[in-house]
Amino acid sequence: MADDSRSRTKGSFGSYAAIGDSFTEGVGDAGPGGQFVGWADRLAVLLDDRVPEHTFRYANLAVRGRLLDQIVEEQVPRAKELAPDLVTFCAGGNDIIRPGTDPDDVAERFERAVAELAASVGTVMVTTGFDTRDVPVLRHLRGKIATYTAHVRAIADRYDCPVLDLWSLKSVQDRRAWDDDRLHLSAEGHTRVALRAAQVLGVDVPADPDQPWPPLPPRGTLEVRRDDIQWAREYLVPWIGRRLRGESSGDHVEPKRPDLLPL
Repeated sequence: MADDSRSRTKGSFGSYAAIGDSFTEGVGDAGPGGQFVGWADRLAVLLDDRVPEHTFRYANLAVRGRLLDQIVEEQVPRAKELAPDLVTFCAGGNDIIRPGTDPDDVAERFERAVAELAASVGTVMVTTGFDTRDVPVLRHLRGKIATYTAHVRAIADRYDCPVLDLWSLKSVQDRRAWDDDRLHLSAEGHTRVALRAAQVLGVDVPADPDQPWPPLPPRGTLEVRRDDIQWAREYLVPWIGRRLRGESSGDHVEPKRPDLLPL
């Protein structure tokens, strides 16, 4: 198994580029000006605190809705060109949740991209999938997600990559860690992932990402059912509609930080 606390330059990076889809772009964690923040931006702040002032540089190339091959075509070459000390690579999730996709095939393509990145940048941190046991709709894909997660960990072993293991992060299994659409993390969920990512890289963090949530009052069956119906109407049906039309939420969206710049 990959050692989740391993990093080639323990806890200190002068530059960082994040590549991926909506998870890494930060969807669900709204910031000023309508732009999303997200775990990668929050991790960048923690890494910035570890180096001399005004020396850290950060790029976020992630775009919502991107499939693995799109990320490899659009973002991996840019990350190689930037050649940062650290790249976080989270991709394949949008492929896995599509009907008929083969997690073994997705993992083979993911590995080729990891090999390409590992030869060009300092450290590549890869990310597993979430445990979707309690997530509506996605719970039925838990087996595929688990298979892909196992592949990601094996790939990490082969290329000496630190692993941001989201499957084992129990705190994000609480519904408060998720946005109203139940597909993207909330601001608190992104914060917990950023803290865990920093731990993986050997950074001392100000809070425990797995700190228990305060107790919630019990919810009745009718309340839960009403929430599920509202969620399906507001989020699930439009999501299915986009899939049927071949549209993506990321159409015409550009990366929010395409260059390595100071925070």
